[in-house]
Amino acid sequence: MEHKSIPELFGSMVFNDAVMKERLPKDTYQAIKKTIADGTHLELDVANVTANAMKDWAVEKGATHFTHWFQPMTGITAEKHDSFITPDGSGKVIMEFSGKSLVKGEPDASSFPSGGLRSTFEARGYTAWDPTSYAFVKDHTLYIPTAFCSYSGEALDKKTPLLRSMQALSHQALRILRLFGVTDAKRVVSSVGPEQEYFLIDKEVYLKRPDLIYCGRTLFGANPPKGQEMEDHYFGSIKPRVREFMRELNEELWKLGILAKTEHNEVAPAQHEIAPIYSEANIATDHNQLLMDIMKSIASKHGLACLLHEKPFAGINGSGKHVNWSISTDTGINLLEPGDTPFENAQFLLFLMAVIKAVDDYQDLLRLSVASAGNDHRLGANEAPPAIVSIFVGEELNEILNALENGTLYNGKGKTLMEIGATVLPHFPKDTTDRNRTSPFAFTGNKFEFRMLGSSFSIAGPIIVLNTIVAEALRQFADELENSSDFKADLNDLIKRTIKEHKRIIFNGNGYDQSWIEEAERRGLSNLKTTPEALPAFIQPKNVEMFTRHRVFTEQEIKSRYGILLENYCKTINIEALTMIDMVKKMVIPAVVSYQSELAELILRKKSVGTEVSTYLDETLLGRISILSESLGRKLEYLTEQVIKVREISDHLELAKAYREKVFIAMSDLRSTVDELETLVAKKHWTIPTYAEILNSVN
Repeated sequence: MEHKSIPELFGSMVFNDAVMKERLPKDTYQAIKKTIADGTHLELDVANVTANAMKDWAVEKGATHFTHWFQPMTGITAEKHDSFITPDGSGKVIMEFSGKSLVKGEPDASSFPSGGLRSTFEARGYTAWDPTSYAFVKDHTLYIPTAFCSYSGEALDKKTPLLRSMQALSHQALRILRLFGVTDAKRVVSSVGPEQEYFLIDKEVYLKRPDLIYCGRTLFGANPPKGQEMEDHYFGSIKPRVREFMRELNEELWKLGILAKTEHNEVAPAQHEIAPIYSEANIATDHNQLLMDIMKSIASKHGLACLLHEKPFAGINGSGKHVNWSISTDTGINLLEPGDTPFENAQFLLFLMAVIKAVDDYQDLLRLSVASAGNDHRLGANEAPPAIVSIFVGEELNEILNALENGTLYNGKGKTLMEIGATVLPHFPKDTTDRNRTSPFAFTGNKFEFRMLGSSFSIAGPIIVLNTIVAEALRQFADELENSSDFKADLNDLIKRTIKEHKRIIFNGNGYDQSWIEEAERRGLSNLKTTPEALPAFIQPKNVEMFTRHRVFTEQEIKSRYGILLENYCKTINIEALTMIDMVKKMVIPAVVSYQSELAELILRKKSVGTEVSTYLDETLLGRISILSESLGRKLEYLTEQVIKVREISDHLELAKAYREKVFIAMSDLRSTVDELETLVAKKHWTIPTYAEILNSVN
């Protein structure tokens, strides 16, 4: 294959702006640009011309099919492929693609999670082209990013409410900007850069672990002799097989216009990270979904398995997805960038106050946006922030906020003493303080880093929440300031008042410290440790009112998603429990019985010929295995009973609680016995690959 430079390779499989400008008539191109910029309706004649040009381009790239690519509530993407072929009446075919096929598709809506919005007999659903996210060719197929909704108009996907949240944020942010005299900006966009962590292990080892295959995580596994204690894997040299995987991954991502930038080894053995350059939230979401899909397929080509579960292995770091989030105007102004003038400072501080207020007012929504059975294993551990939502702003910005609140002077560490008032607010450089990796939501100079997401998450859900709650805070600010008779004085008062009312959410210390948990409780911050505790916030009246006010969700869409999240949690724990039961019966018990029998026979033979038997072999080892074997049977029986018993519960929330408090606890108890047995049973009997084997399987 002809070698291409990175600039030639980048975006070569994307029907992007440059391709459209080259292949579309000028009036069609302008109409598409207007649709993308203003969200206006796309006329059918424009769609027809665009579809034909898109088809010709895709066929040249080797495409034979097209698909409407969408993001249902499964958390992964969906696609149905149709070929371009159309009979020509003479027994042959021509390649056609109409504007109607481009803008609209019709998958079966009842076969995807809908939370009751669709019944089995109500199957009609629609996909609608999202022109703000470019089409691309992958695996000989033209992929068309689309939204997915029901016949009656409810959103059944993650893209639709994401686009709505972006629109809500833009509308409210523009209201604020107009108050500051900014008239050239027509749109405000949320920009996102998600840092993706993952594990790579040998595929042969992976295929010997049913728990990894069915659950994405190990349900058993004793600690290996060497884990991450030596801290030698982080940023270490990349192993040859992993390096080849990364090389091919980068090439495929670059072809699709995905701005893959940074790659390195992470803290845990076999763990790695890839991070892109910023892009608009909608496009970043599409790209991250593509990234996760491509990572798995390329890993398989290299004889590897890519694990995206939040906690594949107990006792070592799990995988997160840190989302860097900022808001900017379409003219290129980052609204979270501290400016060089008092005017810019005031504008920045007001947007900063909106974020602080939003996170404090809706901390429960941010927590539920990252809630899942997998992430419950990770939050609060040593590689992830606690389940308590707080904001890190850094030492200098914290001093500025204190000075603003108290009306005192701010001495900027050797800089000139400045008056704190409505007209002169302090200038300060970004990145003047250390990062805080224990903070769930940290200001990092000109953006926020939301660190609570799990590695398998679609970033759409958390970004929907973040966009909407900030839009709500900006709405309240705009409502107040638009009616002001003295803008400067009222602005100053609003900033001071917001700091005073919401400073409890600011915490710059160690989020892992037990004292912070106690301090957070005194401050009145929520600590929703598990998914069943977190999810009910979705249907709280204040949250429903907020989402519906900004038309991000309807009340019915909220209720449906609440039901889907609860159901998904229950299904996940149920699958894990059934897998655990199956593995114990078919893999663990046979190994234990076989080794126990071998030991007993050896001891009997020695005793029968008068050979002395060591106390360790007879009493310590065989005795301990016998005790654990009996315990294994009891715990297996108890877990099985709990799995059957919870099925009698009809209420979804109570069922989720039961899975957490009964089934999950029984699983943890059974695991402790199995893990100890693993350390005692001889390797030739223990056929399940151990942590030591898995984490060192790639060289």
